[in-house]
Amino acid sequence: MVTPTVAASPLPLDRSLRAGTAPRAGTTLASLIELTKPRLAMLSVSTTMVAYAAARPEWNSSETTALLTGTMLSAGGALALNQWRERDTDCMMERTRERPLPSGAISPSLALAWSSTLAVLGVVILALANHPLAALVSATTIGLYVFAYTPLKRKTRWATELGAIPGALPPLIGFAAADGTISPLGWLVFALIALWQMPHFFAIGWVCRDEYREAGFPLLPAIDADGQRTAGWSFGYCIALVFASLLPFALGFTGFVFAIAALGCGVAMTWRAWNFLQATRGESEQAGNAAARRLFRASLIYLPLVLAALLIDRAM
Repeated sequence: MVTPTVAASPLPLDRSLRAGTAPRAGTTLASLIELTKPRLAMLSVSTTMVAYAAARPEWNSSETTALLTGTMLSAGGALALNQWRERDTDCMMERTRERPLPSGAISPSLALAWSSTLAVLGVVILALANHPLAALVSATTIGLYVFAYTPLKRKTRWATELGAIPGALPPLIGFAAADGTISPLGWLVFALIALWQMPHFFAIGWVCRDEYREAGFPLLPAIDADGQRTAGWSFGYCIALVFASLLPFALGFTGFVFAIAALGCGVAMTWRAWNFLQATRGESEQAGNAAARRLFRASLIYLPLVLAALLIDRAM
C-alpha cells in the first residue's frame, strides 16, 4: 500500500506580480470567473433544472429565471470557496497549480470575498424568489461541500463518498423549488446521481493518482497500490447504480423510456467498470489507465442521456 506524503512546495507567483505590476482589471475579472469553475457549476445547474422540469412540466418564467440564477451563484460560490480552502494543495499538483489562487492571479482575501458573496446571494435569491426549502438545500450543499468534504479529503479515504452527498443535492433544489417539498422521485434521482459520482471519480482519480499522492490526499486511488480496490469499488457502485436507476420505473414514477435508457446506459457503464477491474489484474499499468479513461468517458455519456430520458418520460 502506498502512503501519500505531503511535499513542501512554494506558492508560485503570477507573472505580472513577478514583474512588479498588478494584474489588469480584465485579467482579475476573468480569474474570478474561472474560480467559479463555470463548466462544473453548469452541471449542478443542469441537474437542478432537469429536476424542476420533471416536477413541473409547465414553467413559470420568473421563477425559472430565479432558480437558474440562484443555483448558478450558489454553485459557483461553493466551487470558489473550495478552491480558496485548497489553495495550498492546488499548488502541489500540476493540473491545478495554474488556477487563479496558486498562480497568484488573485489574492486569497479577494477570492474569499467573491466566493462568499456569490454563495450568500444565491441562497438569498432561492429563498425569496423560489422557496425557503430550496434555499435550505442549497445552503446545506455549500456547507457539506466546503466545510465537510473539503477538509476530510486530507484525512480519510471515505471523503469521496461524503462528497457524493453535496454533489447529488442540486436536483433536490429543483424539486423543492417546484413543489415546496421533496418527492420520493426527488430522493431517487438524488440516489442515482450520488451512485453515479463514485465510478466517475474513481476512474479519473486512478489516472491522476500520483498527483493526489503528492498533494497528500489519502483518497482511495491514491492509497491503492495496484488499482484493484479502486476498480472493484467502481464495479460495485455501477451495479448498485443499475438497480437504483430502475426504482423510479418499478415504483411507477417513470415509464419505459426512462427504464430502457437507465438500464442500457447502466449496463454499458458497468461493463466498462468490469474491464477496468480486469485490466488491474496482471495487465500493464498502461492498460489499467486506458480502461479507467474509458470508464470515465462512459460516465460522461451516462448522465446526460439518463436525465434526458427522464425529461422525455415525464413529459409524455
